[in-house]
Amino acid sequence: MIATEVDHYQEQHARSQDSQSDSAPSWLTDLRRRAIEAFARLGIPTRRIEDWRFTNVSSLANRSYELASTTFSSSDRAAELVDRARLSDEYHRLVFVNGHYAAQWSSDHKLPGGLVIDNLANAIRERSADVERQLARHANFDDAAFIALNTAFASDGAFIDVAENVAVESPIHLVFLSTADAATVCYPRNLIRLGKNSRATLIETYLGGEGEAYFTNAVTEVELAESADLDHYKLQHEQIGALHIAMTQLDQKADSRFREHYFSFGAALSRNEMSCLLDGERIETTLNGLYMPTGDQVMDCRTRIDHAKPNCNSYEMYKGILDDRAKGIFNGKIFVHQDAQKTDAKQSNQALLLSDDAVVNTKPQLEIYADDVRCTHGATIGELDETALYYLRSRGIPAGLARKMLIFAFANDIVQGVDVSEVRQHLESILLSSHGLPDV
Repeated sequence: MIATEVDHYQEQHARSQDSQSDSAPSWLTDLRRRAIEAFARLGIPTRRIEDWRFTNVSSLANRSYELASTTFSSSDRAAELVDRARLSDEYHRLVFVNGHYAAQWSSDHKLPGGLVIDNLANAIRERSADVERQLARHANFDDAAFIALNTAFASDGAFIDVAENVAVESPIHLVFLSTADAATVCYPRNLIRLGKNSRATLIETYLGGEGEAYFTNAVTEVELAESADLDHYKLQHEQIGALHIAMTQLDQKADSRFREHYFSFGAALSRNEMSCLLDGERIETTLNGLYMPTGDQVMDCRTRIDHAKPNCNSYEMYKGILDDRAKGIFNGKIFVHQDAQKTDAKQSNQALLLSDDAVVNTKPQLEIYADDVRCTHGATIGELDETALYYLRSRGIPAGLARKMLIFAFANDIVQGVDVSEVRQHLESILLSSHGLPDV
């Protein structure tokens, strides 16, 4: 990263800190300062770094993204995007436009006792001690440039706190919309905590409208106490010229269950990282993902599961469907620590190439330091089965429909793992669309 770009983000940070000097608590000001210093030291990653070898983010160094304004450039555009992102009016919903909370489109129905659904900016004002305990507790920015950049500008996002023994029946839907008319950047920061024996379903949707390219840099930190249960869905529908870089950091305690379902369709370049720490016995973690780049899109999916304690299970399946000149990257690592005996971990990555020009780079990894474990991993890359296509066509099915049926069948085991019917129907409509990037 060239010096002028370091200066650019440092100057933005200084202006941001000055504007919030009267309202930000001292602990947050100090955290942001340490984060921008870490980012200045690290800079934007280059392809000389192994973890970024296949993902070129040099455009970030060549373009100066300005901090998104708290005022919305077009309320009509935002309202249209809210309608497109809506899955059900029965959900608890927090809407953020250009990284800032939008109360007029948010709604929470009657909340059970012990459930807090708030935006981070308000939580910093009213629950400062709770936010201080959680913010940057798990998402370490010392060697992660984009986590550092997000932390340096962290000001708004979702703050979800579920007390012990509380079951949240309606899903919580976090909607992040971009309506910027210029090259802007926003930094959503989400803090999610589930207490002992609690249960919830969380959905994150990222969606952008037509216009200038923008940059979303999001970080979500999740804490699951003993016997907590969370279903987490992420739908990435950024507009086609956008950049989307995100990290979800998960900390699980004994007997908890976590199921992640990631679906990526938008953005010129997207990179989604999921890091899980299984810090207790009898934990179960499931990571499922589906990415579908077309045109010149680049989609990078990275996962890490740390088995730190014995008797835990993890299951992971990612699938990619790539067309045109698209590029996909999958890097999944299972790390079994020395004390994590009786670990059962399974990982699979499968890619379907619909074009001769599509490319996928896949790297499943196992690193095992325990001797009583059962771990498997594998990757496959292939094309549509010509024999199956011929069979369907011989039964009178048109070529285009036969192709769609095989693509749908390839992705369907990921989609059918979705328990929320509105999300599943939404995904099925995308798979059945005749376009590479569907209207959502």
